[in-house]
Amino acid sequence: MRAGRQPSPAPVTSTRAAPANKAEALVDWADGRLGIYALSKSNLRKIFPDHWSFMLGEICLYTFVIIILTGVWLTLFFVPSMGEVIYEGSYVPLRGIPMSEAFASTMEISFDLRGGLLIRQIHHWAAIVFVAAMFVHMMRVFFTGAFRKPREINWLFGALLLFLGMFDGFMGYSLPDDLLSGTGIRFMEGAVLAVPIVGTYLQFFIFGGEFPGVVIIPRLFTVHILLIPGIMLGLLVAHLILVFYHKHTQFAGPGRTNSNVVGMPLMPVYMAKAGGFFFLVFGAVSAMAAIATVNPIWLYGPYRPDQVSTDAQPDWYMGFSEGLIRIMPGWEIGLWGHTLNMGVFVPLMIFPMVLMAIWSYPFLEAWITGDRREHHIADRPRNAPVRTAFGAAWISLYLILLAGGGNDLLATHFHLSINAITNAVRIGFFVVPVVVFVITKRWCLGLQRRDKEKVLHGRETGVIKRLQHGEFVEIHAPLPQGRLYTLTSHDQPQPVDLPAEVDENGVARKLGLLARTRAKLSRGFYGSGSQIAKPTVEEHDEITSGHGHH
Repeated sequence: MRAGRQPSPAPVTSTRAAPANKAEALVDWADGRLGIYALSKSNLRKIFPDHWSFMLGEICLYTFVIIILTGVWLTLFFVPSMGEVIYEGSYVPLRGIPMSEAFASTMEISFDLRGGLLIRQIHHWAAIVFVAAMFVHMMRVFFTGAFRKPREINWLFGALLLFLGMFDGFMGYSLPDDLLSGTGIRFMEGAVLAVPIVGTYLQFFIFGGEFPGVVIIPRLFTVHILLIPGIMLGLLVAHLILVFYHKHTQFAGPGRTNSNVVGMPLMPVYMAKAGGFFFLVFGAVSAMAAIATVNPIWLYGPYRPDQVSTDAQPDWYMGFSEGLIRIMPGWEIGLWGHTLNMGVFVPLMIFPMVLMAIWSYPFLEAWITGDRREHHIADRPRNAPVRTAFGAAWISLYLILLAGGGNDLLATHFHLSINAITNAVRIGFFVVPVVVFVITKRWCLGLQRRDKEKVLHGRETGVIKRLQHGEFVEIHAPLPQGRLYTLTSHDQPQPVDLPAEVDENGVARKLGLLARTRAKLSRGFYGSGSQIAKPTVEEHDEITSGHGHH
């Protein structure tokens, strides 16, 4: 070694084994820059509980993916223009008829592109199933109390996803510019015009002039494929992130608490099952699209403002809004030279109130109970009688309005008077939810009594025993410990008591209206007439020790 020359430093070596192939080398390279190994280790082994009702949310996700995939394909061939052309396509009955480029391109997709009609049908059926799955998933979350802390924000995300899905579906089936969808757009225009003061300005802004104008289809197209799906995608990602962060709810059972999750890891078990379920959902939607035709625009023909299609019905999820319009009397009020169309304006105001009634319930329940704890155990619906009864009443209101939206079809198919059906729906709007609420609440209380009887006396075995004095009794077998835990582990909130009318100094307390209202609602929700007290340990020990037990 020459004088004055420093030795070179030893090379830095990694303790990780050399990559086995180029793919592993690429992953190692990405891990050195993104930290994907640590991210995967913390998330891919995350535990998810297993229950059939949790698949409802997966159906929502998978149908949304199907909608995006088929929608991208349809976008390549659909022409969102209201410019007039003469149809010269394959469908002979419409040849030579003037129509918009939007309708003509939809006809070309349906009859001239290989597989085009099937893709259209899959797209439409996936949208119908998507909204239906969100609706049922929302009610599953509602009935099990999975909306409680810390999932209130996720509940609102889901509500907004359902709302946007409904309106994006409405815009989607309006794009072909056929006679049926044009009738729906005309319906929308009437609702906009019914808004006092600003209605006419909104109508001119939306349609770019007098109805139907020449810009409504391009505008709906932009909102349908870009704006709303983008918002929904962001909400969906946020929804899933919160599910990961808060962990999934689970039903009560041995070993399950608010601080743990019992189930399967995300990788590989849950991902393998989810991947298979995706293809099952895709196959089921494709089978529905191949068997049952939806939105046959060639039968309706292109839209003309001077015509209205018969049997005009929106997709089912917008049917309750149609029902509100049809059952509302055609009242009008004249003020200062202007006419207020109450027959349209009142249903327009009730429409969001019907949805807000169910979406705001979680916050009402939290206010009444004053519960600030985190809840990761899902309720059995019977253990929350008032909540379950309220949800059932809301569903009955939705269904009665859906029947009102199809009063013409009910009249023609069952040979009934359309006026009689309309009047029946008007009465049912106020009566049916109340009746359903009362019946469902009593049903839940009956099931609670049955559970209590099982805990104290065991299950019926069907074995009859004759006692020495001649009495015949049925042998009851005690429930296993796991079943006993499941039937008795739920919480039973107690009613909120108002403080004494005077304090310790004899000064009258000032109790506000909100405090009195909260106490009254609390008694209605959790009083003696709204829940059956769980059996105590002493009651169970006394019964099972031989007194009164066979």
